[in-house]
This record gives sequence, C-alpha cells and structure tokens, in this order.
Amino acid sequence: MKYKNPVIPGFYPDPSICRVGEDYYLVNSSFAYVPGVPIWHSKDLVHWRQIGYCLTRKSQLQLNNSAISGGIFAPTLRFYNGRFFMVTTNIDQGGHFYVWANNPAEEWSDPIYVDQPGIDPSLFFDDDGKVFFTSTSDLQSKAIYQCEIDIETGQKLSDTQMIWEGTGGAFPEGPHLYKINGYYYLMCAEGGTEYGHMVTIARSKTPYGPFESYPGNPILSHRSLNHKVHATGHADLIEAQDGTWWAVFLGIRPIRFPYRHHLGRETFLAPVSWTDDDWPIIGNNGVVELEMDAETLPFALWEEEPEVDHFDQPKLGLKWNFIRNSYNVDWSLKKRDGWLAFSGSEVRLIDSGTPAFIGCRQQHFQCDVSTKMEFDPQEGDEAGLAVFMNEGYHYTIGLTKVENNYVILFRKQVGSMTVVEHSCPIKDLIVELRIQATPEKYIFSYCNSNQRWQYIGEGETQFLSTEVAGGFTGVFFGMYNYSTNRTVAYYDWFQYRS
Repeated sequence: MKYKNPVIPGFYPDPSICRVGEDYYLVNSSFAYVPGVPIWHSKDLVHWRQIGYCLTRKSQLQLNNSAISGGIFAPTLRFYNGRFFMVTTNIDQGGHFYVWANNPAEEWSDPIYVDQPGIDPSLFFDDDGKVFFTSTSDLQSKAIYQCEIDIETGQKLSDTQMIWEGTGGAFPEGPHLYKINGYYYLMCAEGGTEYGHMVTIARSKTPYGPFESYPGNPILSHRSLNHKVHATGHADLIEAQDGTWWAVFLGIRPIRFPYRHHLGRETFLAPVSWTDDDWPIIGNNGVVELEMDAETLPFALWEEEPEVDHFDQPKLGLKWNFIRNSYNVDWSLKKRDGWLAFSGSEVRLIDSGTPAFIGCRQQHFQCDVSTKMEFDPQEGDEAGLAVFMNEGYHYTIGLTKVENNYVILFRKQVGSMTVVEHSCPIKDLIVELRIQATPEKYIFSYCNSNQRWQYIGEGETQFLSTEVAGGFTGVFFGMYNYSTNRTVAYYDWFQYRS
C-alpha cells in the first residue's frame, strides 16, 4: 500500500514514538513555542491527529528570553507500567527533565529533573525494572553517556558513563536504547542535523556496552544524494502489533539550488527490515521516498481539520502556538462572541521577550492564508498577519496609524535590514489580510468594503529558510499586535487553505 511522506508535514522535528496495544503516540520538539512538545495519536502510523501538548503550564515551561531555536530540545516518549513518560531538555533553564501522564491527552505532571549534562535525553525501561537515562555529554555532543535513575524521583543511582562515541560522524546525538532479541541496541544520529545527517546503530549484550558498531552504518542517510528529501536522521524505532518494524525520523524538503528549506524539519516514516545477522535497516537500504510502497497497517483516517477557524469554540485549537511565555499574552475568545480579542504588547516580533503573536505552522509549499481583522489603532500601534521564521527574519502586513492617517503597510525584516516596502492609506478599520504562498515566494494583499484584493508586496521564501535565517525551526503564519497602548485587535476568522 502506498503512503506519502512526510506523515506530519511542517515544523515537527525530532519525532519519538511509543505503542500501547494498537495505538501509537508521537511527540516532537517545540523550542521556544508554547504550549510545548505536541503529542499525536495514530492507529496506522501514517495518519496522525494531534491530541494535546505535554508542557502546558508555567510550572512545566519557562522560556523567558530564549531564542526561537532555544528552549525545548528533542524529546523521547515512552510507555511503562501504565504511564506515559516524556523526557526532554530546556537548554535555557533547568536542563533535563521528564513529565508523566496516565492519559496523554490530558494534563502532564510537573517536571522531574535529572542531573546530567547534554541534550537529547532518552529513557529505557529494562526487563528487571532498571531505568536507564541516556543523552549526549554536552551541547558539543561528542559522545553518548548514560546512567541509571530512580524513575519516581529522577535521582541518579549510578555514575554517568560514556557508552559510545559513534562511528566518527560529527555530533553523535539523539540516542535511543532498545532491547531486541537479547541484544541492547543503541541507535543515534550523527553528522549534525543538516545535510550530513544520518542514523547509526550499535549493539551489546549489556546496557553499558561495549557496543559493537554495525559494519554497514549508516542505516539511514541521504548524504550527497540527488533527492527531494535531505537531512534524514534522528530516528526512533517501533514494533507494530503485527510484528513489523518501523522508524520515524526527521527530514527536510529543500527547494531551489543551492538548497533552501523553510518549512522546517518534518516527521517521516519508513519500514524497517532486518539483516540475516539481526541489524535493522531503514527504508530501501537507508533511503526513503516522498511516496513509499510498503505493507502498512490498515489505514485509519481522522476527520480533516476545518480550513477556517471561526474562533467560536471555548478554547483555541491545538494548532495555535505562542512565542515564549504564553501567560504574558492577553487574549480572549469571550470578550466578543465569535471573535479572537487580542490585546497589543509593547514587545515587537524582533524582540526577545513575549510578543502578542498567535500562529500556526506552514505545512504546505502551496497554501493560502487569510483573516478578517477589526482594529482601531492609536498612533504607532500595528496589528496584522505575519510570516515568521524568527526574530530577525519575517514579513508582516499590518494596519497602523501614522500622523492621524490609517495605513496598511508591508514590512520585510531580513537580518539587520528592516524595510517598509509599501504602504497604502485606508479608511475602513475592518480589513481582510491575505498571504499566498508558493515554493518561491509569499504574496501579500488586503481588501476592505467588499472590494477586490489589493496587492501590496511579496517576499522570497529563501530569506526565511534555515540556510539563511539559521536555527532549527520552520515558518509560522500568525496574527500579531504591537501596541504600547495595549489596543485590542479583533479577529473574526482565520483560514488556512492548502
């Protein structure tokens, strides 16, 4: 049966997976976006529905002035003895911690911290009840380290030991330990999470090694291939209820040449085969396709999410994210029935604090985003719609007031260069804003008083790509409101059409 990759498109990197009976659950990194660590549910490994977030409260997540690519790094999800455990790292505050839940769609526990340096932590529950905590050594990721912990308290029960240095690739990271057919398999990513990314594996008869490296490493890599998918790595293995094996991992879909990618690192899926001497191989001898032909589980589709959010529900939908500390953002779905009321903040999108921004990921190269906004700005206020990669790289179309005149403006923020490229006077304070995305550019327009769409400018996607803007994230579409007066902007609806 054929299925398409990525199975979760857009900025959903560093996937980790676990199975409970015939149900599958998956988490991703979230960096400086909140709520933190999205969690997904699937019945077939191909079709995923988001059911919540692991980190939703101030007690679980402090980001303060984290860079967009700071905050929450690669998580691992495991299920043991009736509980789900999600372990991750806040690189800006607190280090390694894990949370647990009996129901992954509901609230998770407060953090339990583990005193070990590094990033990319993983948990392994052995048959004898021992719990092993595996991670890199530090942010330079030169080896994989491990200790035993008390899962109730996070306290270390053994000294931290180096267990594997990888195969010689840069930055061995993203480790996962498994016990399969009497062997302890240690799988990790090497080469850096860029175009040299790969997955390697080793095994031992004990959890601390010594680990024997697979002679055919890497077991997944698109290095130097002329392919539509690149930077494949950071994988996690899962055995399905029918005995087949699968891997989830990240990859990118760059465009142009030289390569540029702006949707971020996405979640891919591939079948796993085993060699005669019990080594796993991901995909077709380490290569995967955008369309895979494999014997999947019977498809179990979810109801598609509506294209339009009318803001008429008691809570924001799960696709919506804030930047950094969401408790600093003043918004309401009750102030005006059927509208999102969004108070302005004196923090701009270029600042490192918490701006008034509510956004969702761009998941398709070709898409159309629009919203209807009512806003009566005071002098210098500005609210509108943004295409946001990070503080230094984003485009905005907004309504403002300049010298007592209402103005629609289009701004580009590209590195240290800030340019208001176009501005147009406007009389109505109810306006529709639109962004049309193609693989190469974003086209911005507006309309009011039932007029036709008025073009106001465009920006290249390449300037919002990781190769230009840096970091580990992907592009968001979002509503923003800058106002030292805390003027409220009202959004009637938001449409994302692929």
